[in-house]
Amino acid sequence: MSSIEAIILGIVQGLTEFLPVSSSGHLAIGKALFGIETADLSFEIVVHAATVLATIVVFWKDIWKLLSGLFKFKMNSETRYIILILISMIPVFIVGMFFKDKVESIFGSGLLVVGLALIVTAMLLFLSEVITARRAALPEGENGGKVTWKSALWMGLAQAVAVIPGLSRSGSTIATGLLCGVSRNEVARFSFLMVLVPILGEAFLDVVGGGFGESTVGTLPLILGFVAAFVSGLFACRFMIAIVKKARLKWFALYCAIVGLACLISTMV
Repeated sequence: MSSIEAIILGIVQGLTEFLPVSSSGHLAIGKALFGIETADLSFEIVVHAATVLATIVVFWKDIWKLLSGLFKFKMNSETRYIILILISMIPVFIVGMFFKDKVESIFGSGLLVVGLALIVTAMLLFLSEVITARRAALPEGENGGKVTWKSALWMGLAQAVAVIPGLSRSGSTIATGLLCGVSRNEVARFSFLMVLVPILGEAFLDVVGGGFGESTVGTLPLILGFVAAFVSGLFACRFMIAIVKKARLKWFALYCAIVGLACLISTMV
């Protein structure tokens, strides 16, 4: 992987992380276009960590409020929210502990898996849009509520399944939350905060375990990819979260369907 390719892929990661269109799927498409083959997930982990860091910068007030409430060492709204985040992490922890090798093999399976997963993402987004529209027609007060432990667990399951490239993490978690009856504003905030610990934890374990020392991607491309993903992620997080909260998901569903079909067609020619 060259430095220019790393920068381009970093920008792609940063811009697509916060939209329900699968950043991992777009990374796989970008690698296919550039003819890049890597035997590990070091680059993916680095650029995901960069966008998580961008999320921390944007949401630092929310994070500080949650931590301040936690260290009061009593049950309050902040502590309950952190407990919900921990509940959402259970499925990801199980996948990371017992199925890491299988996940890595999926990342090398090509555009066929990406195309199919993008179409699944499109269907999930469209379904959640239909259900949300029907719920909005109900009497006031029945059109969406707060995150509960059940909805947090279901969103965590969606996040765990979304390790498949092409299956959007934000799209899956937001759509699942909406299907569980969580309001759009609540589900968007929770979706972006619940990913912080798993991604940073994975990056930390790879650093401690020496995984980056065995990486097939050079140090300079990793650094440049990180910087590009962080800067573009900052931009995307600041200006596009409002789109995720307010825009109709059917347009993202249409985009995912078109790109997914394009990936499938490319595997047949």
